Amino acid sequence: MTDTGAAKITDHTQIMEPDSAVYKTLLESTKAIPWRIDWATKQFTYIGPQIESLLGWSPSSWVGVEDWAARMHPHDRQSVVDFCVSQSQAGVDHEADYRALTKEGRYVWIRDVVHVVRKNGEVEALIGFMFDITERKLNEEKLLHMQKELEELSFKDGLTDIANRRMFDSIMAIEWASARRNRLPLSLIILDIDYFKQYNDHYGHVKGDDCLRQVAKVLSEAATRPRDFLARFGGEEFVLILPETDAKAAERLAEKCRQLIYRQQLPHADSKVDRVVTISLGVGTVIPSVDSEPVEFIDSVDRLLYKAKQNGRNCAEHG
Repeated sequence: MTDTGAAKITDHTQIMEPDSAVYKTLLESTKAIPWRIDWATKQFTYIGPQIESLLGWSPSSWVGVEDWAARMHPHDRQSVVDFCVSQSQAGVDHEADYRALTKEGRYVWIRDVVHVVRKNGEVEALIGFMFDITERKLNEEKLLHMQKELEELSFKDGLTDIANRRMFDSIMAIEWASARRNRLPLSLIILDIDYFKQYNDHYGHVKGDDCLRQVAKVLSEAATRPRDFLARFGGEEFVLILPETDAKAAERLAEKCRQLIYRQQLPHADSKVDRVVTISLGVGTVIPSVDSEPVEFIDSVDRLLYKAKQNGRNCAEHG
């Protein structure tokens, strides 16, 4: 018995003979729906009575392959019919999944398992089983949806709802290759919140998380071009990838980010810079060479951020 429940039957001509009571009883007691089509006439010579309980159509209404095709979902029909015809003509056993129309107007998923019967080298008949795989398909769709959600979550920072470091690495590799190929500038801004440890110590981690979320929101609103990319770099650090952006434009955006955060006037009692939350930024621009690597560029911008901190914070250093 296969996983779909069909037993392997070697004498395919016998199973559809109407006077074979034993075979009929066996076939009609299974959930699988047996059928037989004469290849020359393309007419059903048999279809199991189970078809009526599944789809609502009486066995007598299944006259020829036209009825089978007409009761198939329009989006499935052409590809499934073309596939089954080509496989049958070639004498190849095959399977096909499609949505079948019920008499009430809804659709259920069907799997047709088809055996091609040959006589003297020529196709004589098609014998097969229909299986209701609706539940299986629904479960597959649920799994695919869950996998998609998990994939999206794996690239998203759970706290700030922006991209995470993993996504940054992927996008950076893509934009680096594009900039190198097209000989165009690529800019990068790395920033962090000044004295964030002291912020957490004073206000607690719940407020610290709120602060990170607000900073992420403001930065998202600052980078508005379609390919501008914002991610949480780690801890209180954020990063902006700016494709096709020269040094001057990157510097302007960095200053815009600094001012937007400052205008939020988020209290920071333990900051040694101001009484509100501020950020420090490192800004770099490069046209990648053939033998250069993005990690070297990222490190250079990170050093510029460190320099901004050494120079008093709440400022940007440009490379």
